[in-house]
Amino acid sequence: MRSIELAGVKVPVIGQGTWRMGEDRSRHTQEVAALRQGIELGMTLIDTAEMYAEGGAEEVVGDAIAGLRDNVFLVSKVYPHNAGRKGIPQACERSLRRLNTDYIDLYLLHWRGQYPLEETVEAFERLREEGKIGRWGVSNFDLDDMHELDSPACATNQVLYNLEERGIEFDLLPWCQQQRLPLMAYCPIGQGGHMLVNSTLKQVAARHDKTPAQVALAWIVRQEGVIAIPKAVRPEHVRLNAQAAQLHLEAGDLEALDQAFHAPHRKQRLAMV
Repeated sequence: MRSIELAGVKVPVIGQGTWRMGEDRSRHTQEVAALRQGIELGMTLIDTAEMYAEGGAEEVVGDAIAGLRDNVFLVSKVYPHNAGRKGIPQACERSLRRLNTDYIDLYLLHWRGQYPLEETVEAFERLREEGKIGRWGVSNFDLDDMHELDSPACATNQVLYNLEERGIEFDLLPWCQQQRLPLMAYCPIGQGGHMLVNSTLKQVAARHDKTPAQVALAWIVRQEGVIAIPKAVRPEHVRLNAQAAQLHLEAGDLEALDQAFHAPHRKQRLAMV
């Protein structure tokens, strides 16, 4: 698996997302197995959040990384309404208990809320000094938010990015690349499968004997400084995601995809889900 530096650590360019995990207890064993399979295949970055199933996803992750903690780069996120001076340490402790670990490698503000960024950063820094987190970052921040944050200590920005949602390419992504700030792309293969039935995407996939989802992932991680965090539960999907990191898209492929999924020509509002 190709790697990239994130928060001072080498991590795979394709990790594992956990949104919608933990919502159905009957799927717990299957979800744990999928994450463990992904770790074995080199997708050792796992992204979760206290919001996902109100902590249920973190519990799934905690069971998945049992006995493997030293091999995993763990990312979690705090709710904006918990992102104050008092709320952040309490939320972090709850996440640590659910994850069954004593530290989180990278702790993110899920999106902007009521608390001043200075207060959130202060609380993050205190957690870092206490060894509860390795580094901190943000999620769903547009370029003006990043300018307002204005902190070299921020380790990443996690945003919605895929072939259908390319708005960040106009300004946010180039700025992150210029600043050497890694960007984490969530929903990298879209939502609901609509994007994956696009005829051009299917044609490119057929030329490489790959799936449309693999092409979509390869398209994301070809970008300098970008990490994709797809979610998968079925074993075959986990394997395909891991293999996508080795797919090299040629110039003709990229041109065809640009024609099917247009790059932005002006500033767009940051897309979020």
